[in-house]
Amino acid sequence: MSSNAELHARRQLAVPRGVSNSLAVYAERAANAELWDVEGRRYIDFASGISVLNTGHLHPKVSAAIARQLEKFTHTCFQVTPYESYLALAEALNGLAPGPTPKKTIFLTTGAEAVENALKIARFHTRRSAVIAFGGGFHGRTLACMSLTGKVHPYKAGFGPMLPETFHVPYPMPYHGVTLEHSLQALEQLFKADVDPARVAAIIIEPVLGEGGFYAAPAELLRRLRGLCDTHGIVLIVDEIQSGFGRTGRMFAVEHSGIEPDLITIAKSVAGGLPLSAVTGKADIMDAPAAGGLGGTFAGSPLACAAGLAVLEVMREEQLLTRAQEIGRFMSSRLKGLQVRFSCVGEVRALGAMVAVELVKKGRAEAPDAELTRALVQAAARHGLIILSCGVYANVIRFLAPLTIPDAVLKEGFRLFELALEEAAGGGVQVKAAS
Repeated sequence: MSSNAELHARRQLAVPRGVSNSLAVYAERAANAELWDVEGRRYIDFASGISVLNTGHLHPKVSAAIARQLEKFTHTCFQVTPYESYLALAEALNGLAPGPTPKKTIFLTTGAEAVENALKIARFHTRRSAVIAFGGGFHGRTLACMSLTGKVHPYKAGFGPMLPETFHVPYPMPYHGVTLEHSLQALEQLFKADVDPARVAAIIIEPVLGEGGFYAAPAELLRRLRGLCDTHGIVLIVDEIQSGFGRTGRMFAVEHSGIEPDLITIAKSVAGGLPLSAVTGKADIMDAPAAGGLGGTFAGSPLACAAGLAVLEVMREEQLLTRAQEIGRFMSSRLKGLQVRFSCVGEVRALGAMVAVELVKKGRAEAPDAELTRALVQAAARHGLIILSCGVYANVIRFLAPLTIPDAVLKEGFRLFELALEEAAGGGVQVKAAS
């Protein structure tokens, strides 16, 4: 059997450097919230493949649904010979999407495809071309998606020029001095100085920034955006790719604000680990493009649709929305306890089980500590825990444990995090003195 080092040496020769790896740990097998590498070492998974596994690795019901579909067919292309599972999952998402307006759903393969198609639909519906996004947002790596993404390194640098008529305004980050008022003023100034709202096809926003650091949009911001879009005939796109499917304690994070988006982009946990994405939106907007204007050869894979129906069943039966809230409360409590001990532990943020902590120098928000953050990810792996970093300043640790994680494993994983923090922050002035 190959070792991690041997596989990583092969990876260096075979795979371009543009595809990065958080850890040089090569997975062999996994179950629920645990993963074993090729050397047999066990890890607790607080990453979930970047929030793809809200129902855990290889949930029995999801695996069984995929196995049943494998005995029937793996591919026909929905645009050639359609199948019922696509319809059933679309009907389910239409019913789950917030708001009373009738909905329709198209399935695709990746999150970036969902965002691209949401833009296409919005442009066709409005016959406009400009788009407004938010600083710190992440919407994918294709040309249009990275144009929308509000972070230059590593996503945009060297890949220009970007999609024309793309504008950004600040996302509220109170910990770093960006308030709701700043965001709204910037949007007002944008309409005065840079783009006529009558030219804007869509405003796209993550209700909780994913790669940007797990800042939640104030409900007031989302309500004001809804009002602006209604006033100017702009399509409001809510990107729920990372925040959706129960992660925040609601099916979709936007539900915390009480508004109805025009379009929602969905991916990651929708199919329990299989590639599937979707755009769900108001039926009249979704119907705007002509026949043949939307689709994709692998879009809405029958295997993934079968998995998606099983995921919804698991979420209902195991009450994962409630479980997300329980996980969030536990993690927040433990992280706030660490604030007392460590000067490097800055703000703790949580919306359901979408939990994050900022790492800073000497408790100062204006001094983000990216170096410590990188060291902590590696230290956690040495202790047998997989965690992820993120953030505009690369100083945020985000926690994305499967919502199916047992209490004992959750507690064990957090203890490993504490040990890793002690290791990474030790040897300096990070640990607060006892009072």
